[in-house]
Amino acid sequence: MGRRGWRVWGRRGAAGMVGLLLLGAGGGWLALRGSLPALDGTQRSALLSGPVTVARDANGVPTISGSNRLDVAYATGFVHGQERFFQMDLLRRSAAGELAELFGAKALPLDRAHRLHRFRARAELALQRLAPAERALLERYAAGVNDGLDALHARPFEYLLSGTAPRPWSGADSFLAIWAMYFDLQGNQEARDLARGWLAAHADPAQLAFLLPEATSWDAPLDAPAVALAVAPIPATAPAWWGRRDTVPARQVAGVAFTDSVGSNNYAIAGTRTASGAAIVSDDMHLGLQLPNTWYRLALRFPDEHGQPRRVVGVSLPGTPPAVIVGSNGHVAWAFTNSYADTLDLVRLGADAGHPGQVRTPAGWETPVARTEALHVKGAPDESLRVLETSLGPIRTVAGTQYAVHWVAHAPDALNLNHLRLESATNLDDALAAAAADGIPAQNIVLGDERGNIAWTIAGALPQREQGGTATSFPLAAGGAVPTWNGLLAPARHPRVVNPAGGQLVTANSRQLAGTDAQVLGDGGFDLGARVNQLSGNVGRLGARTDVPAAFGAALDDRALFMAGWRERALRALDAGALANHPQRTEFRRLLATSWDGHASPGSAGYRLARQFMWSLQELLFGGVDAELAKLDPKASVATATARWPAVVARLLDERPAAWLPAGYASWQALELAAVDRAIGELTKDGTPLAQATWGQRNTATIAHPFTIAVPALRRWLSAPSDPLPGDGNMPRVAGPKFGQSERLTVAPGREEEGLFDMPGGQSGHPLSPYFLKGHADWVQGKPTPLLPGPAVHTLTFTK
Repeated sequence: MGRRGWRVWGRRGAAGMVGLLLLGAGGGWLALRGSLPALDGTQRSALLSGPVTVARDANGVPTISGSNRLDVAYATGFVHGQERFFQMDLLRRSAAGELAELFGAKALPLDRAHRLHRFRARAELALQRLAPAERALLERYAAGVNDGLDALHARPFEYLLSGTAPRPWSGADSFLAIWAMYFDLQGNQEARDLARGWLAAHADPAQLAFLLPEATSWDAPLDAPAVALAVAPIPATAPAWWGRRDTVPARQVAGVAFTDSVGSNNYAIAGTRTASGAAIVSDDMHLGLQLPNTWYRLALRFPDEHGQPRRVVGVSLPGTPPAVIVGSNGHVAWAFTNSYADTLDLVRLGADAGHPGQVRTPAGWETPVARTEALHVKGAPDESLRVLETSLGPIRTVAGTQYAVHWVAHAPDALNLNHLRLESATNLDDALAAAAADGIPAQNIVLGDERGNIAWTIAGALPQREQGGTATSFPLAAGGAVPTWNGLLAPARHPRVVNPAGGQLVTANSRQLAGTDAQVLGDGGFDLGARVNQLSGNVGRLGARTDVPAAFGAALDDRALFMAGWRERALRALDAGALANHPQRTEFRRLLATSWDGHASPGSAGYRLARQFMWSLQELLFGGVDAELAKLDPKASVATATARWPAVVARLLDERPAAWLPAGYASWQALELAAVDRAIGELTKDGTPLAQATWGQRNTATIAHPFTIAVPALRRWLSAPSDPLPGDGNMPRVAGPKFGQSERLTVAPGREEEGLFDMPGGQSGHPLSPYFLKGHADWVQGKPTPLLPGPAVHTLTFTK
């Protein structure tokens, strides 16, 4: 779920930041300390109906207890506002396209792209549509946020350092925070459609089916885990652009570093396979990593609508409605991964001189509604943005072609507060109904209850396909049929799998279903499937009487099962003839053979070399077309079009069809050796010997506050240690320098005292807080700590 691009802002006012820090023990230091949150004492609010306590444990994790849900929402807002306000501000500003107001002109490109959707106006309308009780909850949370902000002795340190002032929180801002997650989780779908559209226009149907496969042998669908999904044959001819090298740059491979990373793992184990008889639910959501972490841990205590005491424990997302995003309520536990359902279409619009001011949609001609948006820019005059909206969505122009962006995020009922219903669910059926009606970006949710039942469904907004139509994943022609969807799918029609025979449900962003319900979801960018395959095997091997610690460990597996095949292909290519008079190739082969332990280990050079070999092949085969795709959208590439490209390349290398050998190579081995040489050049370009090009050298944590990009001098205070990290994409333990497992949570509902947790960073976003990095070392080491907060070390009390 990372906020791309935020790290490049904050350069304005950089000299002021350094100056404040250099004041040391002077006024600047005192001001920084003044922005620390209150941990003890008493706060008063006329909004409360009774006392509320915030009891923090030794890790800064609060238990928030109150006599009703509104009071608990207020205290949650207060804590979020004091600990994480800047993070919340970035979320709402990112969604609304208002970052330039804080950071200046450098943020305008993203603001223009996001303001196109006019989510600020949509948020105000969404707030008005809420039932009175729901609106009261959001407004009470907002009041808590603002009171927490006002109770600080100085504004949050980010505003002190940048010379800006925070703007009060509103109920509508919590909807913007959800839309920020829509961008984070579904923001690649426009680029994906453009890339796939270009490929469709430059390949015949057989070539396209091969290059953009709908499945791989790695997939493990929930509804038929033993079924082998059909794979298209290799066509007799390749497209004209195949292997074109005229525009292949030696890419910097931040792309190579983590282009293939998508996020998250979750799994549920039925009570028939656990020692306690309760289900076990586990979750690790993969996101961009920075300080503070995305999630804020907490436990909430309050009486439910029947007066029964409730305890809900897990993680919250500061800024979004005050709920536990992933966790357990004592009866049911729930966990998310991004579904990658296809939730967006780009619909080509026609134009004609005979219809001035109009565009042609699949339904006919219409006049777009023009709106002018003001973009406020720090230190510069405002800019105006003209937005044209059709009945299908706002208009985006790409390479002279107009498209309507038809996205479920625009639907009036795409957002709601139904996630709160999970707090009161007492059984699997209640939880399934609440999940399907949830107003969030479409997620795989796995559920387990205290009786041992488990289930999977899609939580969040799904498009309603017309007459059984399926997602095309290609831009739709203006003169074609009506769009493939109209409105949202009724929650009762969301696909689901309940209590499967194998006693487990595992998702990891790959294809979930093999049957007809797969067409309901479409494919919005499914993962390759290697990760889910490996994780499913791990969970399956836990046995018949497993427990929470064993389940927690399943997601820490960094075995290189996927990369082992690429290592074998490189070794095969590096035969005696290939090594003759090539000392660097000889060293490459030696390291593949000897510096390899079968894991993505920090000390392994062999793992890094095998990985670089695979990505070098990707560049040689697709670099030319990627340059073309980038002209349509900076994020468009073959890897954006399909995460399954490694399966395509592997088949070609293993079957070696002559018609697909790119021009300029005498044999497939010659191509493989060119990839080896390219990998050597990339890894040694700065003078590093191959033997020192270990995985840990590249996979070193760079988890820091966004301001450290603007002012490296701040890294000493605003970053986590530079730890070499085990793990990678295409294995359960996903880990990159600033991407990976943003939390790890495993729990059996009703047995929360046995639950386990860790996460990068700490509870607080303030570098002077004792909780800034508390617990981070446990995350690096994969060491779990108790999910429930421990004994209170600090207690903050709220009264009327």
